[in-house]
Amino acid sequence: MSLPNSENASTLENAMQLMIQTFHKYSGNEGDKYTLSKAELKEMLTTELGNYLGNPQDKEAVDKVMGELDSNGDGEVDFTEFIFLVGALTVACNKFFLEFNQKPAKEK
Repeated sequence: MSLPNSENASTLENAMQLMIQTFHKYSGNEGDKYTLSKAELKEMLTTELGNYLGNPQDKEAVDKVMGELDSNGDGEVDFTEFIFLVGALTVACNKFFLEFNQKPAKEK
């Protein structure tokens, strides 16, 4: 499988490439280049998802996210586990925006 040139890629293909690039921007800074350690996960959450996750600097919040993502219990987040996080956040945001847009307009 070859990745399309970003000039020829669709919006969804570009989004997929960005998810891959974002994961690898943080993975491998320490240890395994194919996984995110807790420190790498915290840096990624803070930098990339701070607007959606509230305060990702909170150690308990990072521990909770890590515990929920680390489905195989190895203490690291692999790409598949990372995709579950992005997917779950996307679903949550979609539900929020659907509900927000369905609220009746205020009467004047």
